[in-house]
Amino acid sequence: MQYDVYGVGNALVDIQARVSDATLEKLGYAKGIMTLVDEEAQQKVLGELDGAPLSQCAGGSAANTILGIADFGGKAAYAAKVGSDMLGEFDLADMRKLGVTIEVPPAAEGQTGTCVILITDDAQRTMLTNLGVSATLSPEDIHEEHIKQSKYVYVEGYLFTGETQKKAAYHAIELAKKHNVKVAFTVSDPFLINLFRDEFQELIEGPVDLLFCNLEEARSLTGKHDAVDCAHVIHHHVPNLALTLGGDGSILMHEGKVIPIEGVETDAIDTTGAGDMYAAGILYGITNGLTWHQSGHLASHAAARIVSQLGARLKNPFTQDEIKELLS
Repeated sequence: MQYDVYGVGNALVDIQARVSDATLEKLGYAKGIMTLVDEEAQQKVLGELDGAPLSQCAGGSAANTILGIADFGGKAAYAAKVGSDMLGEFDLADMRKLGVTIEVPPAAEGQTGTCVILITDDAQRTMLTNLGVSATLSPEDIHEEHIKQSKYVYVEGYLFTGETQKKAAYHAIELAKKHNVKVAFTVSDPFLINLFRDEFQELIEGPVDLLFCNLEEARSLTGKHDAVDCAHVIHHHVPNLALTLGGDGSILMHEGKVIPIEGVETDAIDTTGAGDMYAAGILYGITNGLTWHQSGHLASHAAARIVSQLGARLKNPFTQDEIKELLS
């Protein structure tokens, strides 16, 4: 296979800034969640951050996972839409320099999407997302030959907020099944479950081979409270499950077995991308000969490393020697 994973998601340039609780309160956004905003609102937020140190990188939930897989040494391709602007050029160059294949033509009109990530002292991240032209991703942008040459297709739940994006997601899943490629899906955010519960349930009970979710999302999906109970209910419908528990580690379900994965102690300063990097560890592992337990172990360490720094991209990627040592 040419690719370990073919990702489908939003193409956003992440713009990160550390802010005080007072600034967040002034802006009027709820702490710790993702809010969709229009271009005018996004510019207003950036205006409030004028003079604050900012960092930017190619982002978006599935993009973070795909970039993480590439960082581990995996082979990945991605489908997402950027604009014909400076941010779009930056996004494509940032992904391609890590070896990610992305062959979606830029949109002729409109601006590249952005995600402003406001990080408070308690390591919570409040995300304000302006999708820009990423909302125009369509089935025509999905590359069948790339999917055919992949072991997994990975789809983010955020795509369901737009009709053309949703069609692109379904098309990618259909092509995966046509070519006997496995499908991984992340529900992405608890608020999406409330909006798209029936559609997500149909995916979980149908084409999805591996589901990623956190405990809050699992509770919403199942109506159960205990993590293990949630895991068993979901695993009844989906062959494989990766259920993250924050600092308490995670639970993997595979072939009817519960595989507990330890949490890794760390000083968290920014939780941006923790779940995305965890998914990267799992997907890299299971497509590169690691056991499910080994993959979970790597994913747990990767998530711990990402929350100990600012931003969703590993500033200190794992070397192959480090990965071998972790798995020994």
